[in-house]
Amino acid sequence: MSLDEPVSAQIPEAKRKRGQGVGAVYDTLRHEILNLTLEPGSPIDEVKLAERFGISRTPVREAMVKLAGEGLVVTLPNRFTIVAPIDFPNLSQFFDALSLMYRVTTRLAAVNRTESELAKIRDLQDAYTRAVEARDVPTMIEVNRNFHVEISRAGKNRYYTDLFTRLLDEGRRLLRLYYSSHNDALPRIYLQEHEDMIAAIDRQDIEAADQIAQAHAQQIVRQIQAYITEDRRLNADISL
Repeated sequence: MSLDEPVSAQIPEAKRKRGQGVGAVYDTLRHEILNLTLEPGSPIDEVKLAERFGISRTPVREAMVKLAGEGLVVTLPNRFTIVAPIDFPNLSQFFDALSLMYRVTTRLAAVNRTESELAKIRDLQDAYTRAVEARDVPTMIEVNRNFHVEISRAGKNRYYTDLFTRLLDEGRRLLRLYYSSHNDALPRIYLQEHEDMIAAIDRQDIEAADQIAQAHAQQIVRQIQAYITEDRRLNADISL
C-alpha cells in the first residue's frame, strides 16, 4: 500500500461500507424522527432496517447507539428499541426550563458577546431566513437550534450552554409541531424576533434582550400548546 494513496483507498472496503451504512441509517432515521415521520413510541425493527439499507445489523446497532445518545430512540429492558416518546404530561416543566434558558443566555450574550461571535450569530440567522423562505423544515429546526446555542456560547457560561443545548435538542420534535401549526410557512413577524434579539445583543441592551427572549419563548410555547390541544381534540372527534 502506497503512502501516496488517498486515505479512502487505505481503508479496507468492508470498513468503509460499514461506516457509510452507519451514516446512512443514522441520517435517515434522525430525519424521519425529527420530522415526525416516525411517530414517538414507534417500534424500530433492526432486521427490517438492515434489509432496507442492504447492510448487516452491526452498523444498524451502531446507528441506534448514536440516536440513543441524542435521546431520539430508547432501548427497553427487553432490548426492544422504540422512537423516544414525547413526555407530554411534564411539558409544562420542560417549557418553564426552556423559557428561563432563553432569557438567561440572551441576557449574558448581551453582556459578553464579541464582534466575531455576533458575526457567527448573524450568519446563522441568514441561514435560518433562507430555510424559512424555502419552507425547509428540517433545516429550520437544525439552524434554529444552532442559532440559540451560538447565542448561549456568546454568554460564556458553559453550564448554561450545556443545559440549554440539551433542552433545545430535546425540544426539536416539539419545534416540528410549532412549524406544523403554521403549515410550515413561518410568519415574517416571528422571523423578526430573531432579528430583534440580535439587535439587542449587538447594542448590549440587557433588559431588551431579556424581554425579547421571554416574548420569543412564550410565543413558541403558546403556539405548540394550542397545536397539541387542537390535534388531540380533532383526534377525539374522529374516534367518536
